Amino acid sequence: MAYMEKTVSDQMVEMLVAAGVRRIYGMAGDALHPLMEALQRDARIRWVHVRHEETAAFAASAEAQLTGELAVCCGSCGPGNMHLINGLYDASRSAAPVLALAAHLPTLQIGAHYIQETHPTFFFRECATYCEMVSRPRQMPLVLAEAIRTARARRGVGMLVLPGDVAAMSCVEEASVAAVRAPQSAVLHASDSLLRRMADMLNGASRITFLCGISCAGAEGDIVALAKRLQAPVVYTLRAKDLLEKDNPNAVGMTGLLGWGAAVHAVLDCDVLVMLGTDFPYRDFLPQHGKVIQVDTDAAALGRRVSLALAVHADAGAVARSLLSLVAPNRSDEFLRAMRTFHAREVAGISASLRVVDEDAPLRPELLTRLVSDHAEPDAIFTVDTGTPDIWSARYLQALDTRRILGSFNHGSMGCALAMAIGAKALYPGRQVIALCGDGGISMLAGDLLTLLQEKLAVKVLVYNNSELDYVALEQLRAGMPQPVGTSLHNTDFAAVARAMGLCAWRIASVNEAIPAIKEWLAAEGPALLDAAVDRHALPLPPGLSFMQGLGYCRSMGEQSAHAALDTVKRLLFGNRRFFN
Repeated sequence: MAYMEKTVSDQMVEMLVAAGVRRIYGMAGDALHPLMEALQRDARIRWVHVRHEETAAFAASAEAQLTGELAVCCGSCGPGNMHLINGLYDASRSAAPVLALAAHLPTLQIGAHYIQETHPTFFFRECATYCEMVSRPRQMPLVLAEAIRTARARRGVGMLVLPGDVAAMSCVEEASVAAVRAPQSAVLHASDSLLRRMADMLNGASRITFLCGISCAGAEGDIVALAKRLQAPVVYTLRAKDLLEKDNPNAVGMTGLLGWGAAVHAVLDCDVLVMLGTDFPYRDFLPQHGKVIQVDTDAAALGRRVSLALAVHADAGAVARSLLSLVAPNRSDEFLRAMRTFHAREVAGISASLRVVDEDAPLRPELLTRLVSDHAEPDAIFTVDTGTPDIWSARYLQALDTRRILGSFNHGSMGCALAMAIGAKALYPGRQVIALCGDGGISMLAGDLLTLLQEKLAVKVLVYNNSELDYVALEQLRAGMPQPVGTSLHNTDFAAVARAMGLCAWRIASVNEAIPAIKEWLAAEGPALLDAAVDRHALPLPPGLSFMQGLGYCRSMGEQSAHAALDTVKRLLFGNRRFFN
C-alpha cells in the first residue's frame, strides 16, 4: 500500500499492535466500517464479534484484570457505544486498563440532531479517565497515544471518539509507535522512617490482623511470610480470595457482606488492623476505635473508610518485604490460635449442607458449587454473577493452584459472568473457563451464548436456576416487606434454550444427577451449559453470626413476613439447614 493510501484507521491499527493489543471486542456497524477494513488488511488483531456491546466492555474488563495489560472494546455510533457504559464502569472501578473506541457520526452531521447522535465525550465522562474526540487526521495519533497512556497510568478507561469520515481519511504523517509502548513499571517504596514507625506499632501489639485486597497480587508470599512472623490472622476481600486463600495457614476467611469464617471477629477484635492493598468499602465491618494502618499505592484511598493511625503510600509487597527484618519474631500465637479455632467451627457450620445430603430434597446451591469446584481444573478461571452466585462462590469455591475468580465485585452489575468468561477464554483458550450465572443474570445477555459458538470459545456455563432474583428477594424481606415483589422469574428451561442455539446442555434437579452431569458438562469439547434447578429456599446468612444470633435473624425475618405466602415462610424458617444438622 502506498503511503498516501494509508487511512487513519490503518494508522490506528498499527498503533494498537505496537501497544500490544491482540483482540478487540465489539459489534461491527456504520461508522466502524473503515476500522473493520483496516483490521482485515492488517490481520494481526483478532476481532471478537459479540452480540451486545455491554458484553464487549465486560470481556475487555476481564482480560485487563487477568493480565494487568491494556484490553480494547469498541462500539458503533450512538446507541452502539452507549451500550458499553456498564462494562466500562466495571473496568473503571476494578482498576482495569481498558481502551474504548467509540465510533461517531460524520463530522458534518454532529450538532444537527441527526439520527443516532449522542455526545460520548459528555456521556462517558464519569467512568473514563480520558475521553476525547478526533476531528482531523493529524490529531488521531496524539489522542490515541494519550488515551492508551492514561488508561495504563491511571488503571482505568481511556476513550477515543472517532467520526466515521475521519476514520476513512488518508493519514498525513507517520505516527510514533514508541508513544504507545508499555512503560517499565516502578514499585512505590515507603521511607525508612515510616517503615520503622510501622514496625514499632506492630512490635507493641499482641493481636494483629491483616486485611488484604487485590493490590496484593504478586506479593502473596511476602505477605504470608510477614503474617507468620507476626502470628497474625489473614483476612481477605472477595477480589483477593484467589490470591490469599491458598497456601496460607493464617487465612481465616473473607469479611464484608458476603463474608464467612472468623474474618469478622479477627478484624473487629484485634489491637492493630493492617489494611494492605485494599479500599474495603464496608465500614460496618471495620473497627471504629482501634489502631488501623493502611498501605496502598492509591494515596486517595488512604483513610477513606476509617480513621488511620498510620497511612503508608507505598506498594504492599514492598512494605511486607521491608518489614520482615524489622518486626520481632517469637511472639505469642494465642490470638491466631483463637481465630483459627473459631474459623474451623464456622467453616463446619456453613459446610453442613455439604455433609448431610438428602437425595429426595432439592439440589442445594452450596453443594452444587462445591461439586463444580471439586471437578474443575486447578487452574480454572471462574467468572461470577452478582447476587447469590457471589455468595456461593465466596464460600464454596476453593482457591487452588493458579485459579482465578472474577466478577463485578466493585461495580456490582448483574449479568457479567457470561460476558467476562468470553474475555477470559479469548485470552486463555487453553484454560478452563467456567461462568457461574444466576438465572436473572444469564437472561440479560443470553444472546451472547451464540458468541461462544461463533468464536469457538469453549466456556462452561452454569445456571443457578431458582426462578427468582434471589438476593433481591432477601434484601426486600430484610427491609420489612411482607413478601418479595418483582423478584419472581418465569420458570425457564435454559438447557432447552441453549440446545436450540446449538450448545451442548444438561438440566439437573437432584443430587443424584449432579456429579455425572457435571463431569460430562466439563468434559464437553465446545461451549456447554448446565442448567441446575436449585433449592429456592436456600438462605445465606450474614457472616459472623452465632447460633442464637442466627435464630434471631431468622425469627426477625419471619416476623417481618408474618403475612407472607407459605412458600416464603418455609424459606425463612427451614431454608438454611446450618442450625438443624
